[in-house]
Amino acid sequence: MMDNVSLMLFLSGLNETKNHQFAVFFLALLYYCVILLVNISLIVTIILDKNLHEPMYVLLCTFCMNGLYGTTGFYPKFLWDLLSPVHVISYAGCLVQALVIYSFATSDLSILAVMAYDRYLAICQPLEYHAIMSKQKLFYLVSFSWITPFCIVAVNIFLTSRLKLCSSYIRRLLCSNWTIVTLACFPAETLINNIIAYISIIIYVCHGFFIVWSYIHLIKTCANSIEKRAKFMQTCVPHITSLVTFLVTILFDPMHMRFGSKDLPQNLQNLIAIEFLIIPPIVNPLIYGFKLTKIRNRILGFVYIKMK
Repeated sequence: MMDNVSLMLFLSGLNETKNHQFAVFFLALLYYCVILLVNISLIVTIILDKNLHEPMYVLLCTFCMNGLYGTTGFYPKFLWDLLSPVHVISYAGCLVQALVIYSFATSDLSILAVMAYDRYLAICQPLEYHAIMSKQKLFYLVSFSWITPFCIVAVNIFLTSRLKLCSSYIRRLLCSNWTIVTLACFPAETLINNIIAYISIIIYVCHGFFIVWSYIHLIKTCANSIEKRAKFMQTCVPHITSLVTFLVTILFDPMHMRFGSKDLPQNLQNLIAIEFLIIPPIVNPLIYGFKLTKIRNRILGFVYIKMK
């Protein structure tokens, strides 16, 4: 049994990349810079342009901010590990990383749920939209999409922090609540952790059902109206694309752990484990930047002015 306070955990997921560490470092650094660029560009565009201070664009700004928050919990540590001979993290640092990364993931789903609600109101109840989606209600929804997931994940992390660990080796690139729980000395003590984890999963499965219900209703509403179909294609398709991207990337890792082969190369397992930190943070701002006319025009106008 180990003293958790002074415990250092070893991340063994990078062991097979030692011969290519510098190449992987420069590729990861370049990719992280692109993530920062596209997300910050969208955030700054929305903040500076008062014409974009509408609920849909405010939620998009929140979405991009959350992407920056989540990737900051992974990439700086990952880049540091690529330059270090030993890949270690303190127990407290591991808990913080798990908190940041998984509150980012759950917040993404909460924001997508709020976006679905916003699009439902805008298309199905256009006359009441501005009365219902007031600035005050928007503030509450944005706060809900950030604070609630953070608190739910924090409860899970707190329960995990109380466990006594009998191993310090994590066969992953990053810390997660699940990987820390598997290091526990006494599996019986993880019962409450498992119960709270399942409750958390049920909460976010309900989020998913709400989003699906919203878009099914939207599709039915838009089927007989050319004007509504055009609005749906313009504003809802990016949301659906983001949702599908998120679900595929976030579910791929647990599905692989449950049903996948354990004989896959470590590098491929690493890629599967961090898909949700690679694909959505860069795909989402690009989708919205190209698809939403107002944002595309603002960005192209800015680029044109700079080139003159």
